[in-house]
Amino acid sequence: MKSKEPEFNRIVIKVGSNVITQSDGSLNDGRILRLVEDVAVLYKQGIEVILITSGAVAAGRSDVTPSKKTNIISAKQIWAAIGQVKLMASYQFLFGKYGIHAGQLLATKEAFRDRRHYLNMKNCISAMLENHVLPIVNENDTIAINELMFTDNDELSGLISSMMDCNSLIILSNVDGIYNGVPGQEGTELITNIDEESEDLEKYISTVKSGFGRGGMFTKYSIARKIASQGIDVFIANGTRDSIITNIVRGKDVPYTHFVASTKRATGVKKWLSHSDTFAKGAVVVNNGAREVLLLEKSSLLMIGITKVEGFFKNGDIVRILDEDGNNIGLGKAQYDSEKAEQSIGEKLKKPFIHNDYLVINEKYKNSIQD
Repeated sequence: MKSKEPEFNRIVIKVGSNVITQSDGSLNDGRILRLVEDVAVLYKQGIEVILITSGAVAAGRSDVTPSKKTNIISAKQIWAAIGQVKLMASYQFLFGKYGIHAGQLLATKEAFRDRRHYLNMKNCISAMLENHVLPIVNENDTIAINELMFTDNDELSGLISSMMDCNSLIILSNVDGIYNGVPGQEGTELITNIDEESEDLEKYISTVKSGFGRGGMFTKYSIARKIASQGIDVFIANGTRDSIITNIVRGKDVPYTHFVASTKRATGVKKWLSHSDTFAKGAVVVNNGAREVLLLEKSSLLMIGITKVEGFFKNGDIVRILDEDGNNIGLGKAQYDSEKAEQSIGEKLKKPFIHNDYLVINEKYKNSIQD
């Protein structure tokens, strides 16, 4: 089936630390101005933009040197507290020159843990867009701890794109996109298009992180493929190039990697679930019969197909679904707690353990079975 042309009615733009900071960690005011100019052009055209920005920790690092007794986590919290103010002040001042009101949202992974918090954030961003306030989102590094931290803001940008039903996500780094080798080496070329049928390109991608960012190109690639599978076009491009955002939107011939959106669009609930693996409270093991039915993606998980219950969870918690070899088949929202599920293994109950509307299949698992 032929893919449709990308749409840009509502887009998320993610700006990496290495784009807007200089080598000493200070903010690159000239680069921020160029990006603001680009976003302002889209804003004036009626395109809804949500900006995900890194750079707070890097910006604060250049101002304060913590004492030797301060551990690295506390140091980063201090830098984030100082840098976030500097970063937002810069954005508000520059967007203000174009008559654009910019508002700040600080997010933690905890906000995506349950459906109620998830919808609260969605409603907040929706209200900002409806009132022509440009949302600027960053991870709340002042309170985030390792277990509750996003991989980096690439992950956050994917979550926001999915949550807000965006048409497109533009991830800006300091390279032009995904390469089939080491950039700069002879024979290495930029991969311009990746779709559902493209081979897995993880083997080409370096896991090395650079500069002030917490993630790397491997994370960007993984997030981009997941988001594209949900029907959202993703572009990885070089944010140090002038007018890169408007050039992508206008379809200009500029370097980038385009992850082509799947023609299948997931429901809001399934989008939320697809990003909820780290929130799972327990697991259930299913027999081969249940596994085969689930892979058709049209059936609920019944208690009669469950052979084992692992961990403690409540009614409404997210649980993993495992096959008999312990492989992750998918995720779902439990309709029974672990005690009731344990007592009801193999039985026929009125309600399914997980209704199909609240169940997602692990695409990697499905593809491995098909291969």
